[in-house]
Amino acid sequence: MAESVIMDSSSSKELLQLVICQLSNEEFGIEISRVKEIIRIPGITKIPQVPGYVEGIINLRGRIIPIINLATKFNLAHEEMSDHSRIMVVEIGNMVAGMVVDSVTEVLRISSENIEPAPEIITSKITERYIQGVGKIDERLLILLDIDKIFTQEQKAQISRLENAGPIPA
Repeated sequence: MAESVIMDSSSSKELLQLVICQLSNEEFGIEISRVKEIIRIPGITKIPQVPGYVEGIINLRGRIIPIINLATKFNLAHEEMSDHSRIMVVEIGNMVAGMVVDSVTEVLRISSENIEPAPEIITSKITERYIQGVGKIDERLLILLDIDKIFTQEQKAQISRLENAGPIPA
């Protein structure tokens, strides 16, 4: 996959390449280099005794992928899964997980000079540690997620155990 930071040839500005998704009527951006693929919602196998934000697991070409509901993780109101819902398969540290989002809308590049620290009003809704900053594109504001910080080490270990459970039947 392409590098997420690109130099603008017309100047020395860095361009960040992002996958933009919708979650609870807000736009979020994730660095494209962290997104392995985007898939429709398949059948999700529920797992007992996991945190509430873990939807379950899926079989993606023979590999077990834990599925995380970001709206639940962030304590946001969320819609039922629809035809527009997608799973973004991402790398989080040394593990791979799927994140359920309401929709994936576009891939875009944003100049690093258009990214600012998140204002307090945003960080009150979602813990500040998840947010890399806020990107401004014309009148739009994009919340840039730092996916490495979405989960604590303990949560990553729990999710990783689901991923390493072995193959499941197709």
